[in-house]
Amino acid sequence: MQRAILAIDEGTTNSKAILVSKTGDILARGSCPVPINHPQSGWVEQDAETIWNSTLKAIADCLAAGPDITLEAIGISNQRESVLAWDRTTGKALGPVVTWQCRRTSEACEGLKAAGHEDEVIRRTGLPLDPLFPATKVRWLLDNCGKDKAPEDICIGTVDSWLIWNFSGGTQHLCDSSNAARTQLFNISQTCWDDSLCALFGVPKAVLPEVKDSSHIFTHTAGVPGLPDGIPVASAIGDSHAALFGHGAYGLGDGKVTFGTGSSVMTTMPEFVVPPRGVTTTIAWSRNGKPTYAFEGNILVSASILPWTAELLGQKDVTELLDLAQTVEDTQGVVLVPAHVGLGAPHWNSTARGLMCGLSFASGKAHVARAAAESIAFQVQDVFEIILANSGHGIGKLFVDGGPSQNPFLMGMVADYIDHSVIQGESTEASAQGAAYLAGLATGFWADLDAISALGQHGQEIQPTIASDRRKKELSKWQVGIERTLL
Repeated sequence: MQRAILAIDEGTTNSKAILVSKTGDILARGSCPVPINHPQSGWVEQDAETIWNSTLKAIADCLAAGPDITLEAIGISNQRESVLAWDRTTGKALGPVVTWQCRRTSEACEGLKAAGHEDEVIRRTGLPLDPLFPATKVRWLLDNCGKDKAPEDICIGTVDSWLIWNFSGGTQHLCDSSNAARTQLFNISQTCWDDSLCALFGVPKAVLPEVKDSSHIFTHTAGVPGLPDGIPVASAIGDSHAALFGHGAYGLGDGKVTFGTGSSVMTTMPEFVVPPRGVTTTIAWSRNGKPTYAFEGNILVSASILPWTAELLGQKDVTELLDLAQTVEDTQGVVLVPAHVGLGAPHWNSTARGLMCGLSFASGKAHVARAAAESIAFQVQDVFEIILANSGHGIGKLFVDGGPSQNPFLMGMVADYIDHSVIQGESTEASAQGAAYLAGLATGFWADLDAISALGQHGQEIQPTIASDRRKKELSKWQVGIERTLL
């Protein structure tokens, strides 16, 4: 009978579960959708019990689809920055899961900015004041869902905390350092809940979970439908961080770019650095009491520019658009800046809007198509330029994941414009695999990082091929486009 790790990836729209063997192979998968609610404009929330039940359904489907196994441990990867409150005695949710997308605390964040608190918050947490992060949402939950209860009777936590609580039979209120680092209540250089931040946001420390390493035996299953008691829950980590670990980014400066609607760029660092304008600093994960830090930049519009451009140009789909883009050697000076919902890292300008410039009578559909493709690479380069200037070291191995990462043409452009090779991932479950690897390390299923690295779950390494003078010329045109967009 095979031994395996059960890894859960509780995302925004789906709960997933996979079984990972000792050789790193995925033996089975299961998934279940998670509904999202929009009770008011700008408000985004989910139901806590639905998240737990969808997790159980994904686990059941995964175990039913897999071979007979001995279940060694459970690992958790979860959507970041979503937060909820529940009753410490009954275990029942006291209100909604206020998700990372929710903007209901925008006014509170603006008030804190106006009062001059942002620089100190960034210095302690690596994060700017924004309703994306949970601190103001925690205060909202206390004001609106827990005002009749004493702090010691309330648990407030991120989604990993909620899953750990349920796996433990309602006995353990814990989270990991990567999730704590995203709350804006955690001092990431001192690795503890910060008294001054809790005072600033009006959050009593009594409601917060105890923080553990990402690779740690948090609890053992107790009374969980479909699972035997006593299975160690041996990892918890935010999903983007989990993907970084799942790729094997264990060396100094190793990183990954996840391509989707937007893009997440993350590279590791050995110690905390107050982030430069445009990116954030976070705890990527922690093991054996030692955190690994990371710079992170989030791009708002990445691969989503492709279907928009395909429709604009009358192309059947993105595949046809990219085929068209490859029929020309350059854009004939055309630049497309996809600021359709504003610009993310490193510019962070919410009022910017998309722009196309450099048009001439020589410009055709193929040149616009290529400009759309290039915009994905140019935006990654903008983030890497900031990281390289502030990290104190170079970029190590760079992994890419997400649907667009499988396209050699697009990834060739990324390699060209960041002037660094990129390694394609073979797995579509990097987050869940990262959680599995961390759980396996905590339980001895894998001996060390070398054992995980030897599993070899990687695809092609794509090298830059562009000439240096052409690269500089194209980047210069892009910067002109950015400057015009920001006017």
